[in-house]
Amino acid sequence: MASAGVAGALTGLLFVAISVSGERLARTEAPAQVHRIRAYAALTAFINALTVSLFSLIPGDQIGTTATVVSCLGLAFVAASLLSLLRLRQVRWATAPDVLFLLALAVMFGLQFSAALDVSSRPGDSGAVQELGILVIVCFLIGIVRSWDLIGGPSIGIGHEVIAFVQHRDHAAEVDPAKPDETRETGVPPGRGVPAAEDAAPGDPPG
Repeated sequence: MASAGVAGALTGLLFVAISVSGERLARTEAPAQVHRIRAYAALTAFINALTVSLFSLIPGDQIGTTATVVSCLGLAFVAASLLSLLRLRQVRWATAPDVLFLLALAVMFGLQFSAALDVSSRPGDSGAVQELGILVIVCFLIGIVRSWDLIGGPSIGIGHEVIAFVQHRDHAAEVDPAKPDETRETGVPPGRGVPAAEDAAPGDPPG
């Protein structure tokens, strides 16, 4: 019951996020397909969790059949998404994280399909039912992450920050070395400056 309530609330929030990002999703350029895939991935994950949770509330053994159907629909979505990226020639280095995400999503749906078959064949197998419950939680997490990406939320990753920190230190070392160059600071080479008035010998012409 808690899972069904959470899934319903998150699905409603997803539609709000889609309405906020409507202009980006409506673009006809090929790169916009990546944003549409992210939106549909979040919707697929939330619908998967919502459907399994709701049908598990009905007395009987519907959870196995329901999980089998939604996992097949999820695998079909992954296949269609990959084909669309290939058709639009968007499989490149910039979209590598999205492609890897789709492959991971396919693995998750495959595990769900396997657990659903176990539940259907052995309704008393609590281990398979527990696996389905864990995968429902994974669907929640996937939907939340994709929704965050959809609205353009900031991303702070440890790998990215470490690389940026190292590059910043290297750049600072090039701009401000430990021993400053006198020529760069004053514009006059060392030893070639004009003697100060107090240091000039008596009778020397100024300058």
